[in-house]
Amino acid sequence: MKFTAGQVAELINGKVEGNKEAVITNVSKIEEGKPETLTFLANPKYTHYLYTTKADVVIINDSFVAEQTVKATLIRVPDAYKALAQLLEMYEQSQPKKSGIEQPSFIDSSATLGDFAYVGAFAYIGENVKIGNNVQIYPQAFVGDNVTIGDNSIVYAGAKIYKHCRVGENCIIHAGAVIGSDGFGFAPDENNEYKKIAQIGNVILEDNVEVGANCALDRATMGSTIIRRGAKLDNLIQIAHNVEVGENTVLAAQAGIAGSAKIGKNCMFGGQVGIAGHISIADNTKIGAQAGVGGNIKKEGQILMGSPVIDVKQFYKSSVIFRRLPELKTQLDQLQKEIDSLK
Repeated sequence: MKFTAGQVAELINGKVEGNKEAVITNVSKIEEGKPETLTFLANPKYTHYLYTTKADVVIINDSFVAEQTVKATLIRVPDAYKALAQLLEMYEQSQPKKSGIEQPSFIDSSATLGDFAYVGAFAYIGENVKIGNNVQIYPQAFVGDNVTIGDNSIVYAGAKIYKHCRVGENCIIHAGAVIGSDGFGFAPDENNEYKKIAQIGNVILEDNVEVGANCALDRATMGSTIIRRGAKLDNLIQIAHNVEVGENTVLAAQAGIAGSAKIGKNCMFGGQVGIAGHISIADNTKIGAQAGVGGNIKKEGQILMGSPVIDVKQFYKSSVIFRRLPELKTQLDQLQKEIDSLK
C-alpha cells in the first residue's frame, strides 16, 4: 500500500509541514527510520532522533517546537500517539479476516454460530455454545459447554474458555489464556489434609476487554469473577476467584490479584504488583511495579509504590535513606563507641 503525507494527514486531521507528496509505503520506529516510512514522536526521550531519522514522514504533537532543522515532513496533531494508534487500527481493519469452518474441528450440534464466524482447525466448540457475528476462534482453541461469546470477539490459538463463562463483544483473548479455571479453594480436615471446594461459579468478561497471552482467570467459587468493560490485562497475569476488575483498568505483566479483591475503575498497576485477597482498591489508583498491597486503598487517585505500599513521594524519600543505610550504620557505630568511651 502506498500513501502520501497529505493523504495520511487527512485521515488523522493533521497539518502537514513540508512535502505533502512525500511517499509512505511502510511504518518504522523513529530511531530505525527508513526512506518511504512513517514514524511518530510522542516521548520526549526520543526527540534527538527526529533530527537524524531517515523516515520521510513524522507525526508529532502540535505543541512540539524544533530546536534544529528537521529533514522529514511533519504531520502535526493534538496527540501523536493517539493519531498513530488510529492509523494502525485503520490498517488492521483493512486486512482480510478469516471466515468459515476449517476441518478437522468439532462443533457440537447444539452450538450456534453467528454470521461470518471463523473456527480454525482442531478447535473445539461444546454444547449450547453461542457465538456471535464476526467472532474468530483460532486453531486449537477450546470453548466449553454453555459459553457465550459476543460479536466481533477474537479467541486466539490455544486459548481455553471453560464451561458457563461469558465473553462480551469486541473482546480479545490471546494465545494460551485460560478463562474459568478452578479457583484456589481447599479446606483442611482433621488430618490436615486439604479437601477441594467445588468451584461452581464462572468468569464474565464485559465488552472491549483484552486478555493477554498465558493469563489465568479463575472461576468464582459462587457467583462470578468479573472483568469490567474496557479493562486490559497484559500477559502472564493471575486473577483469582471472585475478583472484580473495574472498568478501563489496566494491569501490566505478572500482576497477581488474590481471591475476592475488588479493583476500582481507571486503575493502573505496574508489572508484578501483588494484591491481597478480600480487599478493595479505590478508583483511579496507580500502583508502581513490584508493589505489594495488603490492605484497603480507600482514597481515590493515589499513586503508590513499595511493599507494603506507601505514597510515591514517601517511597522516593525512603529509597534515598535505604541507599544510605550502610553509611548511616557506620556513623551510628562510631557514635556508640564515643558514648561508650564517655561512660
